[in-house]
Amino acid sequence: MKKSQQIQPIVKVNDILSLQVAPANIIKGENCLIKSGKFIAHFGKNPLIVGGEKTLKLIENYLNPISEEFNLSLSYHSYNPDCSEVSLKQLQKAVKSHQADVIIGVGGGKALDTAKLLAYNCHLPVITIPTSGATCAAWTALSNIYSESGAFQYDVTLKNCPNLLILDYNLIATAPVNTLIAGIGDAIAKWYEASISSGESSSTLTIAAVQQARVLRDILLQKSESALKNPLREEWKEVVDATVLLAGVSGGLGGVNCRTVAAHAIHNALTHFPEAHHQLHGAKVAYGILVQLRLEEMIVNNQLATAARQQLIKFYHNIALPCTLEDLGLHNITLAQLRYCAELTCQPSSDIHRLPFNVTPEQLIAAMVSTTA
Repeated sequence: MKKSQQIQPIVKVNDILSLQVAPANIIKGENCLIKSGKFIAHFGKNPLIVGGEKTLKLIENYLNPISEEFNLSLSYHSYNPDCSEVSLKQLQKAVKSHQADVIIGVGGGKALDTAKLLAYNCHLPVITIPTSGATCAAWTALSNIYSESGAFQYDVTLKNCPNLLILDYNLIATAPVNTLIAGIGDAIAKWYEASISSGESSSTLTIAAVQQARVLRDILLQKSESALKNPLREEWKEVVDATVLLAGVSGGLGGVNCRTVAAHAIHNALTHFPEAHHQLHGAKVAYGILVQLRLEEMIVNNQLATAARQQLIKFYHNIALPCTLEDLGLHNITLAQLRYCAELTCQPSSDIHRLPFNVTPEQLIAAMVSTTA
């Protein structure tokens, strides 16, 4: 899908406003996936399952018994090399070959984004099954498209959130702890970005969306450190609910008024550096929040941003989120690379321009190297 073919985030027809707020159905609980066969079978008999190669092997243990019980014909396909246009074309051929009638996305953000966009392109229902707490992709009506080498290209807003989201806590608990840490970084950004992108809007839903983002931030600040030490305890489940479910509410309610700002724009630019590919989405976003706050300090002398940045630095240290380029593994980044990253972030189409002030590449470079000043 080319840029010119991207779907607009909000569809207006006279006074009609279309919002994609939430999945049509949500099932969550311990070991709930193996008990969800009748709900999956409701959507079709020929599911095509999309995920990474390791995840597909893992999920067979859950889906194959469901397939036998409900007489489903499953077809497993990797989205590799990335959530890219090339992968989507290959998967569309697999959908046709299998005569799939429902898409099931399993895994992290890129797998779920691929499944959602594939289902949209093929006019099929989609079921999302997250295997970690790393993102809210299982919830949202949005897919990010990357190059085959993993560089962010553009995003596509979809007409609907998933038809069914299955959040199995035991499945989430099998993921490495750094995935949930990254999810915390991605989710906490909702407040720092939505509170800016919403501007002075008096819209009821926008106000609600921003307040939900504030509640999300507070939950994560208060509960994350303890939750990470106690998987499957109630506090851990609450944090997983926050990263996977509640994080999607703000964008769903607020729509275009509560979109990403500088933190995600910086993430998108960092994906162009192979040296940063080992870092998860939320880790790069978390660093981007500090850069965004630093810009507010430097350019408009916002003292609240100073206090917020210092609070986050302490929080990041406690749960092992990155605070600096060095923490991201970019110890040897050159000035030329840093400038290229800043220029990418400041290109005309970038979300960084949702900030209520102008940002130059030079100012951004200064902020990127002084996040812990």
